[in-house]
Order: sequence, then C-alpha cells, then structure tokens
Amino acid sequence: MTKGFSFPVFKTKIEGLSQPFALEDPVERKKYFTLKAGDEIEKIREYLSHNNFLGFLLGPKNSGKGTYSKLFAEAIGPERIRHISVGDIVRDVHASFEDETEKGKLLTFLKARYRGALPLDAAIDALLGRSTSNLLPTEFILALIEYEISKDEKKAIFIDGFPRSLDQISYSLYFRELLGYRDNPDFFVFMDVPETIINERMQNRVICPVCHAPRSLKLLRTKEIGYNKEKKEFYLICDNPKCGGARMVAKEGDNLGIEAIRDRIEIDKTVMKTLLGMEGVSKIYLRNAVPANEAAEKVDMYEVTPEYSYVYNEKEGKVKVNETPWTVLDDEGVSSYSLLPAAVVVGLIKQIAKTLGL
Repeated sequence: MTKGFSFPVFKTKIEGLSQPFALEDPVERKKYFTLKAGDEIEKIREYLSHNNFLGFLLGPKNSGKGTYSKLFAEAIGPERIRHISVGDIVRDVHASFEDETEKGKLLTFLKARYRGALPLDAAIDALLGRSTSNLLPTEFILALIEYEISKDEKKAIFIDGFPRSLDQISYSLYFRELLGYRDNPDFFVFMDVPETIINERMQNRVICPVCHAPRSLKLLRTKEIGYNKEKKEFYLICDNPKCGGARMVAKEGDNLGIEAIRDRIEIDKTVMKTLLGMEGVSKIYLRNAVPANEAAEKVDMYEVTPEYSYVYNEKEGKVKVNETPWTVLDDEGVSSYSLLPAAVVVGLIKQIAKTLGL
C-alpha cells in the first residue's frame, strides 16, 4: 500500500484453540470458518434471508478481491452472495451481442436506464471496440452494472472494479440510490496487500492450458509435482482429472511482475486513498500481511502462506516438497508473513457482521 496509512492487523487466533486445518481443502475450510467465525456466519445468513447489502471491493490489481468474495460466499452460502466484476461484465457484453435473445434483453434495458451525454450507439461501439474515438463513459458502465444486479436483486452484491478512477467516485457514493438500495447498507472493503506479495504472486503464477486454473510453484502448489531432468526444472501438474495431467505453464508477461501493471496499481492506490477519507460510508479493512514479530500473538501458523521448495530424489525418482512460512517485506520494510485467503476472510466475515449491526 501507499506509505502514509496502514490497516490494523485483524486477530484470528483464539486462545486455547490451536487445532490446525488444511485450508486448501474445502471440507477443512468449512470446519475452520465454523470454529473461527461460526456465530457471525449464522447471523449473516439470517440477515440475508430478509435483507441484502452492497459491498465495494477496493484494492490494487491482483490483490485477491475475487478470491476473498468467493470464499466469503463459500462460508455464508453461494445462493446468498453475488460477485460482480466490471471486467467480466464487459467481456460478457461481447458474448451477449453474439446471441440475438440476450442482445435484445440488454438493449431494451440500456435504452430504458442509460443516461449519458454520449449516444447509446456510440457507447456500445466504444465498448465493442468498433470505435476508438470515444472513451467508454462511466454512465454506461453504471448501467451495465445495474443490469447485472437486476438479475439477482435479492442477493447481497460485491462489486469488483468500480470505482476504478477518481471521476467515478461520486457515482459509487450514490450508487445505492440509483439502484433502489436505499434501505440496505453499503460499505467499502479496503485491501492492504504489500507490493512484494503482488509481485511474487505474478512472477510465480502458472495456469493450466486446459481449464485455466491458476496456481503457483512457489506459493500455491498442486498435489503432483513434475521434474524435467534435461532442464532441471520442477513444474506443477493440474489437479483437475478432466485435464489429463496437463502441465501448468506461465502466462506471457507475468515474468515482469508488478511493473507490468504499475500504472494501474498507482491509480488504484490513489482511488483508495481518496475513499479512505470519505464520510458517511462504512469501511472494512483487510490486511494480507502480519508482521513476523506479531504473528504468534495474532494468528495460528497454519493460517500463514507457505513457501514451497523442491528437491528431486534421483534414486527414488520422486520430488520431495519442503515447506516454510513465506516471509516478505511489507511496504514499510517490515519483515512479515503473508496470510492465506481464508484467514483474511475471517476478518471480512466478522467486520461485515459488525457493520450490519449483528
């Protein structure tokens, strides 16, 4: 995060309860969430049986917004939660225009709801890339988000990717009024992730060429590890049985790390810093890293992101996996541990419950 402000470390450790959980396993995660935030989960479920909320996810690109909202939905119940990514919306619109039925529904909605200086046809041309003479207006993006929300009006909504510039901030502040969410709370969810973590996540990311699932040789391994004797390189093999043991590969450009998205990162920081000073909207703070000297007091060590290294046993023809806590320097230069997503989501669950007055 930008130097000048920092979020508090959220304590997830419960004294006297140190039972470890394998947080990469959905069954284990369910037990973990029940232990760490069971009361809050039940209260939020009850609340969402009659109400909803609108949460704006704010953090640098690749800070984990989609992952956190997905795990929150897993803990509370996916039938109650919807995650809306502005980037996904834009991609979905392209697909909608290839289907006449979906195209008709979308155009009918936009004609009724879009309000902007740029004509609707011109805004659509800008979105579809048929014209580069106009920028996509915020009013048009807002209408597209509204269209998505109209599909699931009874669900609580997390919005990822809006606002993403200073000129969109005023729209976000009055978004619930525009959508008829007056009687339901909205809040900002701020995410503090050190740049070193974003950088290493990107540089070590690999994906399955078949199912496109992301993993990391260093930080999020699969069950089976392969070894190329000629190149003396280790690689991950996709866990999905439908992929037939596909070898996971790096994405083009990821070797550049955070510098490839530096401009986007700086804009995100500026938006967050501005919104942190806004009055009248509840704020939730998520921190990915905990100072190493505070870890024993604040978290259980199984909640810390492991760093993996590998040794190939020539005689046995097997790969041995070594695991140690992943240690990074945060943006203030403090030696820190990165937390696993589930541990961060415990803080999200508890803070949302408090924000909703439960």
